[in-house]
This record gives sequence, structure tokens and C-alpha cells, in this order.
Amino acid sequence: MKIQSHRRITSVTGIALAGTLALTACGSDNNATATPAASNATTTAADCATGTLNAEGSSAQKNAIEQAITDFQTACSGATLNYNPTGSGAGIKQFIAGQVDFAGSDSALKDAASAGSTTIEQAAADKTCGSPAWNLPMVTGPIAVAFNLKGVDKLVLTPTVTAKIFAGAITKWNDPQIAALNSGVTLPSTDIVVVHRSDGSGTTNAFTTYLGAVSPAWKSGPGVGKAVNWPTGIGASGNDGVAGGVKQTAGAIGYVELNYATQAALPTAKLKNADGAFVAASVDGVTAAADAAAASFPADFRAQPIINGAGAATYPIAAYTYLLFYADQKDQAKGQALVSFIYWALTDGQADETGLGYAPLPKAVVDKALAELHTITSGGTPIWP
Repeated sequence: MKIQSHRRITSVTGIALAGTLALTACGSDNNATATPAASNATTTAADCATGTLNAEGSSAQKNAIEQAITDFQTACSGATLNYNPTGSGAGIKQFIAGQVDFAGSDSALKDAASAGSTTIEQAAADKTCGSPAWNLPMVTGPIAVAFNLKGVDKLVLTPTVTAKIFAGAITKWNDPQIAALNSGVTLPSTDIVVVHRSDGSGTTNAFTTYLGAVSPAWKSGPGVGKAVNWPTGIGASGNDGVAGGVKQTAGAIGYVELNYATQAALPTAKLKNADGAFVAASVDGVTAAADAAAASFPADFRAQPIINGAGAATYPIAAYTYLLFYADQKDQAKGQALVSFIYWALTDGQADETGLGYAPLPKAVVDKALAELHTITSGGTPIWP
């Protein structure tokens, strides 16, 4: 069966969230069966496959990937994809340990160990199945600065002031440095409560990359990565945990993928971008950032977060979300199911992401990613010739 465009599909199927995952990353359990092509036909990525794939990772990517899974499973009723949104750090650990068929992450696998770890992610992942681990982008999303301040629903912040707030150097909402940026806004003397991630997170990687880029003190202090030693605040697990923490705490401020702030009805700050404009977190702002950076997208697909991109409409904190998987699939049927799903996510699946608060990938990046799909193999033979 060929996948039909989900533009014409309205029914919705459930998504199972896997709690305990079997050892599946290298295709060791044969629970997927590819739909055979006609004897004289060439198999394409649009051929449906049946069976089950298990995945884990990014909570920021959760809404995007679950929508893609829902639509894919509607078109390919014999396919089941389970996604457990435990956070990028946990997903990468499970991927490296060989516990999932693919992982979701808001940062590509790194060539250097993160703070408090000796694991070099890319090298460790490459060893798991004796095949290179690939990082393929799925969508781009804005990291919003959400806040909870009684009587205040609009706020503007500069990079310097933002870094000082999250470093604990500015502790009151009516601090003169904040007040000077928000003329006409009555700021209370409420204590600022920073809410940050307590788990390893690609969202944290993007946000601390921004803080490190705008503040030498931050870069040489807490630093950049999926997990850092926060100098102030309270920790929460997942984007939903941070959004909930901000929602429940008077005077709180935190960083989340935009959709979580929207769902929690939290206002978000406008941030000063590289052109000097104060810009709200939005799909349009991230689209502008991604389009401007598309020409320099790296050949290995491991792009850094897009920080302070040029353009008056560009939002200054954007991050690609990734699907992590192996270049050579030990089980051909699982590989066919994986290629079919990724093909869907990169083509028809892009159209739904705008409504979820994500920006579709630039066409130039999609074209590179689709070309890369042709080189996924099983036993050395391309799955999608």
C-alpha cells in the first residue's frame, strides 16, 4: 500500500507511550514486516510497512513527532510507533545503550563530553551497532522565555538582562535594569524564581548556547550543554514540568519550547535580536532564522542551534529537532518501517507542524535529508534505492 497524503485524512489513531523498551536499536527482534513491492517494481520510501518501532527522547519534540506518528499510522494502519518523551538526554542514553529503534533529540550527538559526563555521544553511538549513528533534522522550534507575574502580560528583555536573570544576578522583578526596558509597565518587587530543567535536555542545550553567546560570564561559568550547574532556581523534568513550574509559581520565569507555553497559557517575553528588534517567539520568527541559515547547514546534519540570526523578524533562539538512527539497519523490515516514517515526516508531515508551534524545515534542508535516506542500508543494501 502506498501512503496517501494526510491532507485528506481526518481520522486519528492513538499513540502508545512505551514504558519498558526491549533491545531493538539494531533490529534484534524481528517485529516489523515490510510490505513487499511488486516483483518488477522499485521499492520507495512511500511504501507502507507493518510492525512496531519503539523510540524515546525529546519532550520539546513530543508534539511534533506525535502528530507525525498519528498521521503516519492513519495512512499505514499496520504500523505502530511508540514514542516516550523522557527528554533528549534520556533518549540519547537509551539510543547509545541499544534500547530503542530511534531517538528524538533537540541537539545533535556531540563530539565532546557534557558537563559531569565522560561519554562522547557520537563515538559511543557509532559503536553500538557497528554502524554510524545519523542525526537527521525533523522540524525547527523556538525556545520561549515564559513568565508568571501578576498584572504583567507583556515583557521585553535584552540578552544581557536575560543572562543576568538566569544567573541569579538580578533577583527582583522591579530591578532597574528590567524596569528600564519596560517603560509604562508596573513591575512588582516580587522575587524572581528561575525554573530550569532538572534532566538532560536539548532545550537546555539551545537555551544555554544562547546565554553563552550573549554573556561571557555565563559561558565561563555554568557553561553550555544539555545539563549545567544552574546558579539559581528550581528544577523540573521535561518541557511540561518547566511550564507547570512557571504556571504554579508566582514570580517565576523559565525556558520552554513555545507550544508548552501556549498550552499553559503563559505569556512569553520579547527578546532583542541581532538587528536590535524586540521579537516574540513565533513560527515566523524561527522560519526566518532557519531560512537564513539553510545555506550553511552542515553536511553531517549536526547543526548547532540558530542563535542571534540576522534579520529584523528573526527570533534569536531556534533549535532543530533530530531523529537519531543507524545508517545500516540489521533488520531489513524494521529499516523499511523507519525509512517510511522518516520520509513521511520530511514530506507530508511538515505541513502540520506550523499549527503546533514548530517551523517546517527549509526546502534545501529537506532535500538534503531525503537524499540521505537513499543511503540507509540493511546488510549493505540500500533500503530505498
